[in-house]
Amino acid sequence: MKNYSSIPPLDASAVLKRFHLRAEKSLGQNFLQDSSALERIALAAEIKENDCVLEIGPGLGSLTRYLAFSAKEVTAVELDPDMLAPLRAVLTPYQNVRVVHGDILKLSVSEIVKEQDYLVVANIPYYITSAVIRHLLESDPKPRRVVLTIQKEVAERICSKAGDLSLLALSVQVYGKPSIAAIIPAASFHPAPKVDSAILRIDIYNEPLVPRGLLKTFFKLTKAGFGQKRKTLRNSLSSGLHIKPQEAEALLTSTGIDYMRRAETLSIDEWKRLCESQTGGSHI
Repeated sequence: MKNYSSIPPLDASAVLKRFHLRAEKSLGQNFLQDSSALERIALAAEIKENDCVLEIGPGLGSLTRYLAFSAKEVTAVELDPDMLAPLRAVLTPYQNVRVVHGDILKLSVSEIVKEQDYLVVANIPYYITSAVIRHLLESDPKPRRVVLTIQKEVAERICSKAGDLSLLALSVQVYGKPSIAAIIPAASFHPAPKVDSAILRIDIYNEPLVPRGLLKTFFKLTKAGFGQKRKTLRNSLSSGLHIKPQEAEALLTSTGIDYMRRAETLSIDEWKRLCESQTGGSHI
């Protein structure tokens, strides 16, 4: 286990004051400064000395220092131009960090990460959680592991089991195995958010649970199924796929799925069977 005790605490408030800045609420800026929480994130990522790490939203560099301490190279993508000066100042002791100014959602991961094998470790703004996860999991090359500090409630939803699955949970679990490594209290951040956070770890599968050729169909079907999640699958698929209820009923029945069930009760394997039944079909 790595010893991070040599990394000094970072006072986010003091750094912001030094550069005449403040946390921007519109950008979801909550700077994690608790040393034990930062260490737990780094440990959850299991960074090896030859690993390359992509960090999203480094902010003031509090987590970046822990990543740089452990990895061969860190690429830190920061959206806010005002953060660049304090970030570079904080990272002066670390020569293995490359700061990129840009929006991760508008950048191709292959353009900023030169290695095929890499990790993603980040404390991301709550409001871009779904978009960032989808962007990463659909990128080429995909990361080996993703470790994100996100809203606790969202992390729990992503880790839910069949019977209570959300569209977000399915979108993650088709690509990898999610787990919660630790809970981080709101007081660990500056300024403190209104809710606690969780360290979400996603270990990416070599191949998605649904064959690549069926992923487009998988996402179209699941989006339709969850479009009106309080309705039965018969009615939600009918509405979402623009087909007659009888056709949706026949589709479900042909794959052994009760058409009176709701979308959140289906497992990934059942969605996969639905996709297979639609290969070459006229509705998708």
